[in-house]
Amino acid sequence: MTVLVFLDPAYENGRVADASKPQLMATDQGATRGDGIFESMLAVDGTPRKISAHLARLAASAETMDLVIPPADAWERAAATAIAEHPPARELVAKLLVTRGVEGAGSPTAWVQASVPGPSGRRQRESGIDVLLLDRGYDSTVAERAPWLLLGAKTLSYAVNMAALRYARKHGADDVIFTSSDGLVLEGPTSTVLTATVREGTRTLTTPLLESGVLPGTSQGALFSTAADAGWQLGYGPLVPQDLFGADAVWLVSSIRLMAPVRSIDGRKIPVSRELTDELTELLVKGSRE
Repeated sequence: MTVLVFLDPAYENGRVADASKPQLMATDQGATRGDGIFESMLAVDGTPRKISAHLARLAASAETMDLVIPPADAWERAAATAIAEHPPARELVAKLLVTRGVEGAGSPTAWVQASVPGPSGRRQRESGIDVLLLDRGYDSTVAERAPWLLLGAKTLSYAVNMAALRYARKHGADDVIFTSSDGLVLEGPTSTVLTATVREGTRTLTTPLLESGVLPGTSQGALFSTAADAGWQLGYGPLVPQDLFGADAVWLVSSIRLMAPVRSIDGRKIPVSRELTDELTELLVKGSRE
């Protein structure tokens, strides 16, 4: 079951719509051009995780897109309505979406979608994933040189990301880690890359440089907020593929899947640590509640 709640000014807590019937205008620019932004957050036992971080990133994406969106409190109320309207479930995905609206109308279309997550996320975080390295086709300085590429915004234009995942699956892998044309590790199509190294008692978590054109990860941010107090050193790259092969563990981290251990890259096995995965997942969950 899917619950839709539109952020309608006439309804303080959002307008519940029938998800089994058409709701979006065919001329909406989200449908015709992918002109919009979104966030996906996990709700556990009816409580959204990291909602402030997701709303902050939604606002940042909107600013990058020159898109006027409803205020944070309206999103919070609509999300609460969507979660409450859904039949009870241990976990729900609450997706916040906003488009530039119907062409010529001058107002956005905004809604929250609540649904049960698919089984693949849980399976991948338990069994691990095989990934391919794919060249994104841009160098690591393009985000600064060409901000109109929107590399730091979470837009609805996910055709390239989905094509990369299909390519991976056709070639026997589960997921992708993008690299820049000048050889830096970037991110997954729907996730943040994280590595762990343990050297002479020093434990270090490293994620790629934000300046290289990656989306700031809300889950990585939540994890880093608690990992330092647990004795981890924190770093922001730069990372190259050899750093992935030389790490003690690598994960793709996201809000719904949480920490998916990478077990091979381009067919080459790499270490998987269940102990580190369990520890860091606990820290991530703790950070997500704060």
